[in-house]
Amino acid sequence: MKKILRNIVFWVLLILISISMGMHSKQFSSSKVDSKTFSAMLYLMLNHSICEISVDELSEMKNVTILDTREPKEFEVSHLENAINVGYSNFTLSSIADFDKDQKYVLYCSIGKRSENIAKKLIDAEFTDVNNLYGGIFEWKNRGYPVFSNSTETQQVHAYDKVFGIWLTAGVKVFD
Repeated sequence: MKKILRNIVFWVLLILISISMGMHSKQFSSSKVDSKTFSAMLYLMLNHSICEISVDELSEMKNVTILDTREPKEFEVSHLENAINVGYSNFTLSSIADFDKDQKYVLYCSIGKRSENIAKKLIDAEFTDVNNLYGGIFEWKNRGYPVFSNSTETQQVHAYDKVFGIWLTAGVKVFD
């Protein structure tokens, strides 16, 4: 019960902060996500220490390696086409030791927080072109881009949990 109450308080505060920040300000009018409330949540949750790209920018990129930093069970439900799952809780730099440090990388997770953390590790390991997908797979699917499972397009997306799952507004939400 405490966890539910804590989550409710968090989202109420987030909405109040969003309103007080003036959601129609220039800062949010050029947002990389469609939802102004989602944009405010990302603004507060992310450190913005990694180059952030929009889903539209990624959709136009060529010669990019896409790394999925979600857990394997999330990746199995669906992922971006040709993405490589590197995981999060068990991620090690040795798992990507053979990767070209000068290649362009785009990392993603559900919303961008976990991928931002892994991206920082890559930069610290001297990878030169590391980007975080702003809004993650949720925004990718929300904007109508396809996701895949076993090379087949699917509508399912692992929604992480019921709290963060509210930001996924398209497709079919899957919870463990």
